[in-house]
Amino acid sequence: MSLAVATFGSGGSEPYARALRRDDDVLFLRDARAGSSVPHSTMNAARWSDDADATDIALLRGVTGPVLDIGCGPGRMVRAANDLGLVALGIDVSPTAVAIARAARLRVLNLSVFDMVPLEGSWATALLVDGNIGIGGDPSALMARCRELVSPDGSVVVEVNGDPLRDDVFTGTLADIHGEQSDEFPWAEIGRLALARRAPHVGLRLAAAWVEDGRSFTRFVRA
Repeated sequence: MSLAVATFGSGGSEPYARALRRDDDVLFLRDARAGSSVPHSTMNAARWSDDADATDIALLRGVTGPVLDIGCGPGRMVRAANDLGLVALGIDVSPTAVAIARAARLRVLNLSVFDMVPLEGSWATALLVDGNIGIGGDPSALMARCRELVSPDGSVVVEVNGDPLRDDVFTGTLADIHGEQSDEFPWAEIGRLALARRAPHVGLRLAAAWVEDGRSFTRFVRA
């Protein structure tokens, strides 16, 4: 019998699910190995549920559809893509996130990126924004999976860490301002140069990189 893989912010006191319900707007990602209460990074959970901002819109204006938003949360990028006339599907492992998105009549499925995904090999764009390159704690495996999902001339668009050399794989926990904490889960943070070094090993190459309003993005295509 296989064991379920822990996912971002799940289990424990479920701070991620509560944040999506707008109970708290600030979450702290911590490295469980560090033995410290100092946050690894601080996350503004409110923006996941808010409308897409100008940087999100600019990103979507630069891609073609159909778009697969991996780790879509409550679906802000799916909604924004639809508003721009792009066909889009979101996938997320959080039942709470999916329920919120579906209540807003967005096309979102409760799936892991490593499950069978509709239209495999046909997506023009796979999106990994908001740090979702960390999913599974193995950026190489995630990028290899994205290569399988996009069409031969498709793109994988990744929001990366602002430090180009950052390449940190760790066991994380998520906590809210009250100290309520999730179970531990595998996670990663990676920058542009570090991800570009990994890409050739999974059949991808860096095609573009840019910074917009303090956020760093990359676009990968098949090598």
